[in-house]
Amino acid sequence: MNFVFPRNTQNMALVSQFFLYFLILLLLLVLTIAQTNSNITLGSSLTASNDNSGSSWVSPSGEFAFGFWQIGDQGFLLAIWFDKIPEKTIVWSANRDELVQRGSKVELTADGPLVLRDATGRQIWNIAPGGEVAYGAMLDTGNFVLAGRDSVNLWGSFDMPTYTILPTQMMNQGTKLIGRISSSNYSSGRFMFTLQTNGNLLLYTTKYPTLEVNYAYWPTQSSIGSGFQVIFNQLTGYIYLIARNGSILNEVFSIKASNSTEDFYQRAIVDYDGVFRQYVYPKRNSSAGKWSMGWSTLSFIPSNICLTTEGVTGSGACGFNSYCSFEDDRKNCQCPHGYTFIDPEDVMKGCKQNFVPQSCDKASEEMNLFEFREMINTDWPLSDYEDYKAQSEDWCR
Repeated sequence: MNFVFPRNTQNMALVSQFFLYFLILLLLLVLTIAQTNSNITLGSSLTASNDNSGSSWVSPSGEFAFGFWQIGDQGFLLAIWFDKIPEKTIVWSANRDELVQRGSKVELTADGPLVLRDATGRQIWNIAPGGEVAYGAMLDTGNFVLAGRDSVNLWGSFDMPTYTILPTQMMNQGTKLIGRISSSNYSSGRFMFTLQTNGNLLLYTTKYPTLEVNYAYWPTQSSIGSGFQVIFNQLTGYIYLIARNGSILNEVFSIKASNSTEDFYQRAIVDYDGVFRQYVYPKRNSSAGKWSMGWSTLSFIPSNICLTTEGVTGSGACGFNSYCSFEDDRKNCQCPHGYTFIDPEDVMKGCKQNFVPQSCDKASEEMNLFEFREMINTDWPLSDYEDYKAQSEDWCR
């Protein structure tokens, strides 16, 4: 088809405007279709399968995915993870304490609630936000949301974090992060980071296997009642506690990884060893610089968890009958001579004896079976059976 354009300058200007408007409308149409396609319609579902085929909903950029994540041969987590990097790192999960098996399904039901059912159809977990749900969406921030018809978020995974917070995420009063049990077990563990309803921001040990707090081993310097929100700033990477008026009370992490999250993936987690760490991961080789192409620790608290967890009750930084050393921001739990780990896969379970216990009633018959071992710079604080003054080592032996 041939087009004949008028030579008149005014007419040519009108034609140019027409094509400009046409291109703008075409661009808006493409953007609308892309946005529509990224939304999850009511009635959509995912099914857990061993090959992970069709078992996730991906954010528009492809950086995050929501769906079923297989945990070895134990089962599946309904989770959110970084999806573009080789280390597809989990940042949230719905059923961390009850894995489901192959054939389980999550569905954004026609009437709105998001429901997880196991392979038998039994409901494991659900979210039914107030208001009429119009669609779901996996956002590029890592937040999975349920939205109303006016596109206002009625619920988001950011509202109920597990052990991770991400840039743009906020923790309100009463919010908790519970570290997982081990590197491979995502169940609720022994350490908690929480902004209490009284405004205090604390790291706690828990009375495992319950989530009841034991004692705080990292407090902020803010006064009781002044903390309002924990903010993970997207532009600076800083994590800080603010008051209700917006003033900064405490900088939890204030080391800058880069000028923007455009260059780095970032996350902060309560690790399974009880240390609260901020991690960064370059998005491309050109951004790496001094950083390796993997997760690197940017900041962490407390500075030495072995020395700060000295509560009156509980096992402290490591399990019972074990001791703790700390090097290069990592905790190392060890058993003393004559003891071995109860579970090498979970050293926090502590150590067990490799010998027959001594009988206090027959000590004289068993003295030759026991010896003293010197352990340099080692202590079991608050756990002494007795404290004798002015006695020699030979006397103790």
